[in-house]
Amino acid sequence: MKARIRHIICTLVAFAALGLHAYAQAPQKKFVPSARNAESAVTSERLRSGVEFLSDTLWHGRGTGSRGAVEAAFWIERQFRAWGLVPFGNSYVRSFRASGGRVGHNVVGLLHGTGSHSAGKGYIIVGAHYDNIGVLGGKIYPGADSNASGVVSMTMLARMFHTMVSLGKDYGRSVIFVAFDAKELSMGGSDAFARMLDRGELKDPRTGRTLGKGDIFMMVNIDQIGSSLAPLKSGRKDYMLMLCGRNTHLSSTMNACNSRTGLDLAYDYYGSRDFTKVFYEKINDQRAFLERGIPSVLLTSGITMLNNKVSDDAGTLDYPVLQKRVVLIFNWLSRFV
Repeated sequence: MKARIRHIICTLVAFAALGLHAYAQAPQKKFVPSARNAESAVTSERLRSGVEFLSDTLWHGRGTGSRGAVEAAFWIERQFRAWGLVPFGNSYVRSFRASGGRVGHNVVGLLHGTGSHSAGKGYIIVGAHYDNIGVLGGKIYPGADSNASGVVSMTMLARMFHTMVSLGKDYGRSVIFVAFDAKELSMGGSDAFARMLDRGELKDPRTGRTLGKGDIFMMVNIDQIGSSLAPLKSGRKDYMLMLCGRNTHLSSTMNACNSRTGLDLAYDYYGSRDFTKVFYEKINDQRAFLERGIPSVLLTSGITMLNNKVSDDAGTLDYPVLQKRVVLIFNWLSRFV
């Protein structure tokens, strides 16, 4: 009996060993985290909290060169650091001289990709300006939609990508997140950053590679994206505008990603060719990149009657809709990163 039991045990051990060997030899499927892990990081409450902070009267409208703008830059730097972005060099802040002699401060952080995309087009820029008018005539211009909404959306995207990376997701391209200063001063911050690319002043901190305009796959500008006061269609608050010129592959990918989110999308400025040209090519921060031949995108919820008014405060934004927009932008960006 004992001999038979030993025989059974040996047989079971042999089968187990064979099973382990077969498992080791079979190709193993790599765990790929779901985008829903990143989406869970976005809540309307977190978006509101960020916009309320940046548009608080303590910061006096974040005019370039003011103490309020510097405090906003410190907040953005803390967000970048928290979500795993690394600086180019020793600091996240790149200062420049804006018009009127004011000193502006761009805040720049890098999310490293694996570099598996083809060399020469391995970086995506995601930007949003954080400055606003400041104080005029003793009145504070809070700039909640213009452009605390864009900055908070950008930092939330950094958080979402960080979530995915922490779960083991590999991204082929690297993402450069930039908070531009001095948009209200002739788009001084975006121009200063683009000139850094011209002069070869950005080096990838991991590889040492000097970055130029030829290394940039595309630039994405997020500006005034928190409102639902200028819908494309009456009764549809859940909308977004995407201006991308002739880069139809970018808009078609957005359409595909929108199948689940279901936003009302437009790829021109309310049907006007002239206004589309102005907003896309002339008066927003993607202009400096378009001038250098870099494919560029503007994402916005449009101009409203509150923009550049003292009434542009945090209470006027639609945070559940902003949450949908951020989720859609993340899923769209993920197709290219």
